[in-house]
Amino acid sequence: MAKKLLILIVALGLMLGAGPQASKAAESLIIATATTGGTYYPVGVAIGTLISIKLAKQHKITATAINSAGSGENVQMLKNKEAQLAILQSLFGLNAYNGKGPYEGKAVKNFRSVTMLWENVEHFTVLQKFAKTGTVDDLKDFGKKFSIGKRGSGTEGSGRTILAALGVDPEKEMTLEFLAYTPSAQAMMDGRISGMNTPAGPPVAAVTQLYAQLGTKKIKVLDFTDAQLAQIQKQYPIWNRFVIKAGTYPGQKTDINTISQPNFLAVEPGVSEETIYLVTKTIYENLPFLNNIHKATKAMSLERAINGLPVPLHPGAAKYYKEMGIEVPAELMP
Repeated sequence: MAKKLLILIVALGLMLGAGPQASKAAESLIIATATTGGTYYPVGVAIGTLISIKLAKQHKITATAINSAGSGENVQMLKNKEAQLAILQSLFGLNAYNGKGPYEGKAVKNFRSVTMLWENVEHFTVLQKFAKTGTVDDLKDFGKKFSIGKRGSGTEGSGRTILAALGVDPEKEMTLEFLAYTPSAQAMMDGRISGMNTPAGPPVAAVTQLYAQLGTKKIKVLDFTDAQLAQIQKQYPIWNRFVIKAGTYPGQKTDINTISQPNFLAVEPGVSEETIYLVTKTIYENLPFLNNIHKATKAMSLERAINGLPVPLHPGAAKYYKEMGIEVPAELMP
């Protein structure tokens, strides 16, 4: 998969041609993503490749994506200036900036928004024999090994948040494993665990692997009922209904009625206004490039760029959106 991604990126990159006019900016950007089996990493690689192809020659701006444990680690990397850009779950961005949840009393304020990216779609997957109702109610008193994501990751954070909102105590009602996406899928195929949590933009590589290897008779991606969604929304209104259409995964014949929250591109505020202006402009002038790398980015559009952002915009991004006629609300102004 990684080899095919690289070949596609290079081919598409050659089609993009040169970047915009020269500037005085000179930045080498690191983009923190997540584990390689989800959506963060390939989208981060695509964004980094796009930035480098379009901006390196004339502007001396390059970007390189690195994998990480996900949103939790990414917040710290931005705080420590170990990364200049990062993909974050809205939940983590909101909690970190406002000092809520795991950041109670220790808010992290030194990051800003660039753009919304795509919907982070919840995939709670269990072995079919444990899917009694076919909904997340099946995780109550689960009593089996369940991978909730790597420690400190956005996957673990969102999983715990959703389960807690539904009255499920993962520490007591299941045996937790802390695996990345691909190892989680492999562990399910090997029978070492009975379920996993892999939120990402569909199709998720790890879930595709499960469908292809085990099939719908042996695995089930759990649905969320309207009542369960309403229960979650009472505490966390960032989640909304998302339907994974039939055919998204191999052999998937019916829709999956799950939920999603937005992901967004965050930036360390010390990055220059000119650089982030160029980065934002480059992304929105080349969306077909990102669309060809991962279907999840087809949710992106200039009209939706600032929808649901949990923290204020970087001045460079705000400048671009204003130029494009986007009305930026006061709470998102730098």
